[in-house]
Amino acid sequence: MSQQRKNYMTPACAERLRGELKELLYKARPAMVETVAWAASNGDRSENADYHYGKKRLREIDRRIRFLSGQLDAVIIVDPVAQGPLAGDRILFGATVTVVNSAGEERVLSIVGADEIDTARGHISWHSPVGRALLGAREGDEVVVATPGGREELEIVKVEYLALD
Repeated sequence: MSQQRKNYMTPACAERLRGELKELLYKARPAMVETVAWAASNGDRSENADYHYGKKRLREIDRRIRFLSGQLDAVIIVDPVAQGPLAGDRILFGATVTVVNSAGEERVLSIVGADEIDTARGHISWHSPVGRALLGAREGDEVVVATPGGREELEIVKVEYLALD
């Protein structure tokens, strides 16, 4: 018996993935099936580039559909705004955390699911070393993170629970 993994994500991420799945199932895949059928009707398939490209693209679409379906089957949606009153100043999934490193550099990080990582926006996974170090900590705490460059100490300056897009 295999244990189902938990796939935490924000409501905005779940909505994006559902939208992509719907687009693939009801628009992209039927259009590609039609293209492949047209290409197949043109005769010899051995040198039919449209047919071979279409079949390849159809496999890619099907692979993405399976992936998205699996992600959404295991989803646990956590609304950061609703999480806030429950968490107080403790860091849980969905928290937006302001941290300061030992050099005095301030960063704002939001702890999100694997499907919504965007380091340019400060969205980090709860599975990442920084995410794991922050989870459960409180405003005012210091956490130590093992990084490729060595240990990094982060002071937690602020904990908020904001709507994430």
